[in-house]
Amino acid sequence: MRRLVRSALLGTGLALLMGGLLTPPVYAHGFGERYDLPVPLWLYLTGAAAAVALSFLVISFFVRGTPGFRDYPRLNLLRWRAGRALIHPVVVIPIKVASVALFLLVIVAGLVGSFLATENLAPTLVWVLWWVGLAYVSALVGNVWALINPWKIAFEWAQALYRRLSHGERLGFNLPYPGKLGVWPGLLLFLSFAWVELVYVESALPARIAQMALIYSLITWGGMLLFGKEQWLRYGEAFAIVFGFLARFAPTELRVTAREVCHSCPAECLDQDGLCIGCNDCFHKALPGQRELNLRPFAVGLLRNEAVSPSVMAFVVLLLATVTFDGFMATPVWGNIILSLYDDIFSSFTTIFTLGLVAFPVILVGVYLGVSALMVAASGSRVPIGDMARAFVYSLIPIALAYHLAHYLSFLLIQGQRIIPLASDPLGYGWNLFGTADYIVNIAIINARFAWITAVVAIVVGHIIAVYLAHAIALRMLGERRPALRSQYPMLALMVGYTMVSLWIIAQPIVEIAPKG
Repeated sequence: MRRLVRSALLGTGLALLMGGLLTPPVYAHGFGERYDLPVPLWLYLTGAAAAVALSFLVISFFVRGTPGFRDYPRLNLLRWRAGRALIHPVVVIPIKVASVALFLLVIVAGLVGSFLATENLAPTLVWVLWWVGLAYVSALVGNVWALINPWKIAFEWAQALYRRLSHGERLGFNLPYPGKLGVWPGLLLFLSFAWVELVYVESALPARIAQMALIYSLITWGGMLLFGKEQWLRYGEAFAIVFGFLARFAPTELRVTAREVCHSCPAECLDQDGLCIGCNDCFHKALPGQRELNLRPFAVGLLRNEAVSPSVMAFVVLLLATVTFDGFMATPVWGNIILSLYDDIFSSFTTIFTLGLVAFPVILVGVYLGVSALMVAASGSRVPIGDMARAFVYSLIPIALAYHLAHYLSFLLIQGQRIIPLASDPLGYGWNLFGTADYIVNIAIINARFAWITAVVAIVVGHIIAVYLAHAIALRMLGERRPALRSQYPMLALMVGYTMVSLWIIAQPIVEIAPKG
């Protein structure tokens, strides 16, 4: 066994080494600085693909039984005073107030501040620190958005005030949420957000950011009024869903140990093992002895035994597709597609970009369902293709996270520094409230070589984690080792192919063609 382990590890190391020692010049995608790779790009691609494939051999050899999906190692931080301090109102309430204050500041800055994106707090705070930065925090720390969501906080405050004034009545109509809708409302809202981010030419204008925030506020509070806060956060609030997906990878969890607390939860938070994990409302309703704030292994939250709806599956695939499309838009291939379609077929760049944004998730869903069909055939099982696809979809989240890290890290580290001068002058009025208004962004904080190496490592590791998760899910779903192993050959092909495509995208020279109307 030791010889096999040594050989497998050596093979993985050599595969990665091939991608680092033996190229014609390329660019680390998302970075303007030129970086000459030490080996041809094809060696990077094949080396990374070989590493993912070799990881499958190691995982399939060692993971023979069904892993402990329920009894993974956990450390309850609430056993100690310092851990209990994390959820004490003295700590939580100021955080919530600060979150709502920042949200209001974004609105004010957008409406009355400078119209220049570089001089206004709103674009940097929303696009860099919130969207990019909070995605990392959600995956690497925990579901912080459940604590700082300003729409949720404001509704809770309004609900508490209404309850006091009406002698205990609940705010809103509290209609039963139509189960058939699933998370389709949240998916459509997220697709709209992705369109604004990737296609809309005025997405960085402070005034547009404020207007869109107000529109989304009306939609969110309207949904909470109709169906209740818990229901809308679970099915309709796009960012609660997205950050919740990413937080399944995180090393922290909220857990309620008393099932009776959760039976009446509108969010239907109990999984098929009868566990309540990640439900904020049940956590706050439970008695102190029924709560846990746990440290746990990374990615174990993606193995929860719960029913996955078609809308959830589509949402996860959409999340992966949008970040991939964002990278693909800056490649020469996309530039050539744009130039070939413009004028001859379409007279608007915006139309072409919109079609591309819609086409990417549709194509990826088709590919994923095709792979799922091959998994059913390879395993010899009678599991419906849809059930197979839904069961494995959470294994794609580490890939989405890895590509998010590879694609946006340099953007966060460089553009995120803009928050330092903007903190002193959030409206662009020439203020210097904290003495940081003259701070100059340090573009040398990260170079193209570091960005490229980080991207390669993130993508390879993300796919290896996805391979492990898929194998573990197969063992749980199919029961026997051989059918489970055979079912993973098509999934492995998908993982290897996506590894190579992801690395190819970030290695391309940047060609920016913005939609112009």
